[in-house]
Amino acid sequence: MIDYPKPPFPKQKQPMPGFTRKMDPVPDHGEQSYKGSGRLAGKKAIITGGDSGIGRAVAIAFAREGADVLISYLSEHEDAEESKRLVEDAGRKAVLLAGDIKHAAHCRAIVDKAVSELGGVDILVNNAAHQASFKELEDISEEEWELTFKVNIHAMFYLTKAAVPHMKPGSAIINTASINSDMPNPTLLAYATTKGAIQNFTAGLAQLLAPKGIRANAVAPGPIWTPLIPSTMPEEAVINFGKQVPMKRPGQPAELATAYVMLADPLSSYVSGATIAVTGGKPIL
Repeated sequence: MIDYPKPPFPKQKQPMPGFTRKMDPVPDHGEQSYKGSGRLAGKKAIITGGDSGIGRAVAIAFAREGADVLISYLSEHEDAEESKRLVEDAGRKAVLLAGDIKHAAHCRAIVDKAVSELGGVDILVNNAAHQASFKELEDISEEEWELTFKVNIHAMFYLTKAAVPHMKPGSAIINTASINSDMPNPTLLAYATTKGAIQNFTAGLAQLLAPKGIRANAVAPGPIWTPLIPSTMPEEAVINFGKQVPMKRPGQPAELATAYVMLADPLSSYVSGATIAVTGGKPIL
């Protein structure tokens, strides 16, 4: 068992969207620990937000399980190149595409690029997200509210709608929800609201796509140590981040990877409409 770091962490603050290399401690994405066994051999996957955090951990795991990967990201080019290197070191193809998923046209471009450069889409991981903290309702601007919905839930619809026509029976869609889906943090009101929508979207989507043989599930992470934390949360919250869960620490991105692999694995053929909680012992309702 790896002895992962516990708070308190050093005081740190980054501009959004944050960078992996500037975090202290640097997150573990499974670079040294994840060992594949061919569970996704020959699969073609899209991962949004695959440049860092949970997305990078999923990209590493998928590649080591035998999948080729398209990594969608906003503008974190250095982080994205590192994710690409890690996928290629596993002997798989990696394609990068920068851009803002709040635009429907870019979401369609992501799917088109996966089809043209990977040869298809078997797995769609809707993982990228926007969040910001606000202590008062009046501090949340209309623009901030709309941006959060555009990135977190509208893009999920655009990407799913574009990908499904290319998916064969046995394909899988995995959406990143959150412990905030069921236990909303009031300072993350916009973000938490979208995460509740994601869980509902996933449950309905699973039923809608079942006749096509396409599965849809969600992963609900608790506090996870990613660049989103020092770039979107108050410094005092970062220092003690993760202390509130029974394990008394944040999860590392590597600790979520197996949940995504399980949901993508064709052997999980009867798992659809589920939400897998990865919360350090904190129950979700």
